[in-house]
Amino acid sequence: MDTDELSAALTGTVAVLFDFDGPVVDVFVGESAKQVKTDLIALAATSEPALLGKLSDAHDFLEVLRLTHEFDTEIGLEVERALTAAEVEAVEIAGDPTPGAIAALEAARASGRKVAVVSNNSAASVQAFLDRHGLAGHVQAVVGRPEERPELMKPNPHSLIKAAELLGVEVTLCVLIGDSLTDIQGAHAAGCAAIGYANKAPKRDLFAAAGAEAITESMQAIAAAIRSQPDN
Repeated sequence: MDTDELSAALTGTVAVLFDFDGPVVDVFVGESAKQVKTDLIALAATSEPALLGKLSDAHDFLEVLRLTHEFDTEIGLEVERALTAAEVEAVEIAGDPTPGAIAALEAARASGRKVAVVSNNSAASVQAFLDRHGLAGHVQAVVGRPEERPELMKPNPHSLIKAAELLGVEVTLCVLIGDSLTDIQGAHAAGCAAIGYANKAPKRDLFAAAGAEAITESMQAIAAAIRSQPDN
């Protein structure tokens, strides 16, 4: 049962770390994520045509960012600035928070746990969305994509360790809620538990294979599980 797994994953935790794109909001709705990827490839190729072939098979815009930085730092920084601008623009027109996200944030804080958002999106876009929807008061730390260091994005544990340090807790006493394989991998690399938010059907098997401590299709279920835990 998801409920039992969620309860077990939360037991003993003192902080809840939320990934942003998915658990909190769908940043790029519909086909817009593909368009951002296309635009970033075009931008990089304008500076260096050889990048067009190198980037054409990139899985997503974050991989475009990584590969561009690896190829040339200056072009990478240009792409990074463009991506951050696109993310900030996207959250300004994004819809409401993910159903159950506000309840989960509120439940985590009400339980006495500390809360951070840990994302491969830019910190500027995360903060803009939290401010726009009046959610900043629920979040004590925002750790976004490491500036100028895309190799430190999840699954690297860097951001999770930094979030724990900002919250003043041991990272092993945190649980991360994320909707991607890199979230599960990053959490385990940092030594903390991972709850997989399977907002698309194939993700459940993917997260199970990665050893996620709990998997659910509902942020509301996470909120309920937190509320059922003893207060910290």
